[in-house]
Amino acid sequence: MAERAISGDAEAFVQLMELHKASLYRTAYAFLKSEHAAVEAVQEVTARAFRNIRRLKEPSYAKTWLTRIMINYCQDELKKARREPVTDRIPESIAHTGDDLLIIEEALHTLPGPSRRLIHLKYFEDMKIKEIAAIEKIPEGTVKSRLNKTLRSLRDFMNGKGGRADD
Repeated sequence: MAERAISGDAEAFVQLMELHKASLYRTAYAFLKSEHAAVEAVQEVTARAFRNIRRLKEPSYAKTWLTRIMINYCQDELKKARREPVTDRIPESIAHTGDDLLIIEEALHTLPGPSRRLIHLKYFEDMKIKEIAAIEKIPEGTVKSRLNKTLRSLRDFMNGKGGRADD
């Protein structure tokens, strides 16, 4: 499908976007914290992706490519609004399920932006290390070590030590 979209098949592009729109929405919502802004972000990213689909070199990385466009868009929007470009909290749809999740949300808030972004991509978007490395434009080993350090910091926080991960 991605190959057809790259070659100019508009229907294949629509199918590609349909396949990834939920993930793109979740990513936008995690950054922008507004349903309206997330929907607008998906629309804008769809338009940008359509204009630039021929730049996608490897069809198997379509989701990674789209996610990178979304992250860039969200960071640009947050800069315009002078807000911190990070994932501040667990999505509201799961935050209402118990006290433990509120503690996790608080713990995530203690992390610096890049660490929160890694946690979001790995555990909320269920991405592989290789995909995260491509999105963040860092080596896979760096992703692994940063995730390990961030998880250690979260464990410290959860154990009452108030640890903080530095990037």
